[in-house]
Amino acid sequence: QVQLVESGGGLVQPGGSLTLSCAASGSIFSIAAMGWYRQAPGKERDLVATITSGGTTNFADSVKGRFTISMDNAKNTVYLQMNSLKPEDTAVYYCNCTARPIRFGPRDNYWGQGTQVTVSS
Repeated sequence: QVQLVESGGGLVQPGGSLTLSCAASGSIFSIAAMGWYRQAPGKERDLVATITSGGTTNFADSVKGRFTISMDNAKNTVYLQMNSLKPEDTAVYYCNCTARPIRFGPRDNYWGQGTQVTVSS
């Protein structure tokens, strides 16, 4: 099994910055991609940003130019640098990982427990 541990959420004023981290541990043969999704109250969980092990990134239009995603392959850790935060960025942010737990085994999708980000003055 793969476990994901998120950190870095909190309360920040509009225009401020936060960095989220997510470390994957457990039975991991290889990681194909990691990323972040978010869910605001009463809304569906939506993509924020993803990054492959090769460094290819994908961002939601709403965060392009403000958020940056990076991954430390040696540490199996993904980071989300969030700048120019807006109240509409308020949500629970979930880490996601697509990994192969064992060699020649199937890839599977894993989720963290979520970390709250609140943007408010």
